[in-house]
Amino acid sequence: MSHLFPKKETLQNSFYSPGAPQRPQTGPTPYQARPELYGAFSVVEDAKGKAKQLGAEASKDFEKASAKAQAKTGHIELYSGRYYAACTVGGLLACGLTHTAVTPLDLVKTRRQVDSKLYTGNFQAWGKIFRGEGIRGIFVGWSPTFFGYSAQGAFKYGWYEYFKKTYSDMAGEEAAKKYKTGLYLAASASAEFLADIALCPFEAVKVRMQGGMPSPYKGTLDGINSITGKEGVAGLYKGLYPLWGRQIPYTMMKFASFETIVEMIYDRLPGQKSDYGKAAQTGVSFAGGYMAGILCAIVSHPADVMVSKLNAARKPGEAFGAAMSRIYKEIGFSGLWNGLPVRIVMIGTLTGLQWMIYDYFKIFMGLPTTGGGPPPAEKK
Repeated sequence: MSHLFPKKETLQNSFYSPGAPQRPQTGPTPYQARPELYGAFSVVEDAKGKAKQLGAEASKDFEKASAKAQAKTGHIELYSGRYYAACTVGGLLACGLTHTAVTPLDLVKTRRQVDSKLYTGNFQAWGKIFRGEGIRGIFVGWSPTFFGYSAQGAFKYGWYEYFKKTYSDMAGEEAAKKYKTGLYLAASASAEFLADIALCPFEAVKVRMQGGMPSPYKGTLDGINSITGKEGVAGLYKGLYPLWGRQIPYTMMKFASFETIVEMIYDRLPGQKSDYGKAAQTGVSFAGGYMAGILCAIVSHPADVMVSKLNAARKPGEAFGAAMSRIYKEIGFSGLWNGLPVRIVMIGTLTGLQWMIYDYFKIFMGLPTTGGGPPPAEKK
């Protein structure tokens, strides 16, 4: 590609003072271009061009697939049964995929909560697990994580949309606008109460699989059968109260702060939310979700530690209050915050990706994204 660039002699004589005699140069001065870098510059430009082309092709493919999906489902009216069903599927995808993807982080976090002296850091932990158990060991607990958080996400997002609309209608338009943060909190708490009932059995299996070394179960079904065989169905739900204690404040912060942050972002951007394209709106969803996730992690972390401890160390027949008291005496107040930095990274990333996936799915189905003002009025 040398014919595309100027010759070296031309570049060497490109900077001179008028009237000054020209003299041979052995190399470029500090003020001249360096011809040997033109090749690298060309590679970067080619890469940028290819990236734009791939992005445009991906956008076209997305539009085609979206059009086909909407043609099959037909128009989805806001706040109809089909709307809530679509939100349920979006929540299933958002939570199931993201939680499963960060299983290695969750594994180390859970084991460090059960025994704070077990590992000194994430990379040391992954190296030790890999040497002892291979790549499968790093993903211990992925199956109950996938099934549990898929069910939880479906319940959480679907019911949140339903309760948000229902509570707003009950309050009236003026009160709903004035006390919108309170409505977000109430709707998310109600949704999470139901979602945790679906999550709890899988969470019990996951924590025991990840906390035990080696894992006591071969998979999700084996874990459920083993627990119910020894402790009955109640064994699957003995962590429900601390799970509510962890997840309800977490979800209240997750939804209310996300809605507020997204609204603040659009208020500070020029124009209105409808002026921005799909990529920009999902970018705002990710940013708002990540910031909300940091707050979620801090609010819910002590309960998260207690869930891990109760599922791993609660004695058969031991009362819930007695187990909580015993564990707290063992770990103290500082122990409730063990593993917080890891969880902030994990939950921040998780929450950002969840909102991005959820809103991307809503766009895919022809629905407005979450937050940033009321959805546009439908054409009749």
